[in-house]
Amino acid sequence: MWPFSFKQSVLGSGFLKGWTDWHCHILPGVDDGVQSMDHSLRILANYADLGISRVWFTPHIMEDVPNTPESLRARFEELKSAYKGPLELNLAAENMMDNLFEERLEKGELLTLPDNYLLVETSYFSPPMDLWGLLKRIQEKGYRPLLAHPERYVYMGDKEYRRLMDMQVSLQLNLPSLCGLYGTEVRRKAYTLLKAGAYQRAGTDLHRLNPILHCFDQKLFGKDILKVLKPVCGYRDE
Repeated sequence: MWPFSFKQSVLGSGFLKGWTDWHCHILPGVDDGVQSMDHSLRILANYADLGISRVWFTPHIMEDVPNTPESLRARFEELKSAYKGPLELNLAAENMMDNLFEERLEKGELLTLPDNYLLVETSYFSPPMDLWGLLKRIQEKGYRPLLAHPERYVYMGDKEYRRLMDMQVSLQLNLPSLCGLYGTEVRRKAYTLLKAGAYQRAGTDLHRLNPILHCFDQKLFGKDILKVLKPVCGYRDE
C-alpha cells in the first residue's frame, strides 16, 4: 500500500498518467532487482495506480549475471501469465559492455527496445577498453546504442557527453537522478543534460520500490524541468 501522503500528492497529480518506464528491474528472480513474483505483481499494481501505461523490463546481462534471451523470455512469459492488470508489459535487457559483450553482439543474441535501441551500460567508475569503438561497432551492427544513466558515470564529463552526442549515441535518464537519490553531483549532471535536450528516454531503474517513491512526485520538479522531461518519458495520450 502507498503511504497516505505520497498517495495524496502523486495519485492526485496525474504526473505519470500514460508514462512509459523504459528501464527497470521488476522481472523477478533474474538479477539484483525484484526477487519474487508476488513482489513484482504488487509493484505493477502500484504502477497501474499511478497511471503508468507501459513497462519495459530490462534485466541485466553481464559476466556476473549470465542471463540469456531464452531464459529471460521464459521468465517473462511466466510473469505475463500471472499478471492480470492493464499495463502493457515488454521485455528487453540492459547489456553490460564487458568482456563477453562483443561475443553476444556478434551472435546477435540481444533483446532490444523499440526502433532497435540497444540499452547498454558500463562500470560506474571506469569505461571499458575502447568504449568509443564498441559504441561504433554496435551502430555498424544496425543497433542504436542507448546508454543507460550516463549522469551516474563518474568518469564522464562535458567532453564525453559532447562526444556521445556527436556520435549519435542516445542517452537514457534515471528519473531518481533528478531527485538526488545518487547524490548532488549526479543530480547536477542529470539536470544539465536534460536541459540540453541530451536524453532520448527515461526510466526508473527500479530495483526496489521504497527508495524511489518520492521521485514520482512532480512537486520535486519545476515547470521548466517537467516541460523538457515529458518528451523522453514515452507518454501516451489515452
